[in-house]
Amino acid sequence: MNFNINKVKIFVTIPVQNVETVRNAVCNAGAGIIGEYECCTSSTKSIGTFKPNDKANPYIGEKNKLEFVEEEKLEFVCDVNKVKNVITELRKVHPYEEPAIDIIPLIDESEFM
Repeated sequence: MNFNINKVKIFVTIPVQNVETVRNAVCNAGAGIIGEYECCTSSTKSIGTFKPNDKANPYIGEKNKLEFVEEEKLEFVCDVNKVKNVITELRKVHPYEEPAIDIIPLIDESEFM
């Protein structure tokens, strides 16, 4: 079965204090549109871990020390033709040097009818 992929779901983890800035940036870039609704996102609190190496320039924490940070995982849908711009805008405001970004292709329910 062949599917047309027109939308993706994007997940990104963000320090709690920076969530609204990132949410606004991705929504202003055209993500988070579901039907007649705009700025549709969901977030889940989590604890992120990382250990910056000697070459890193960490926003939070110290080099060579395992860090535990209260974060939120922000998720939202995005049209495939807007992904590049949305990710560019996300990276401009995200405080991490290397944000964890997942992009998952979505199959529209109409493909199953």
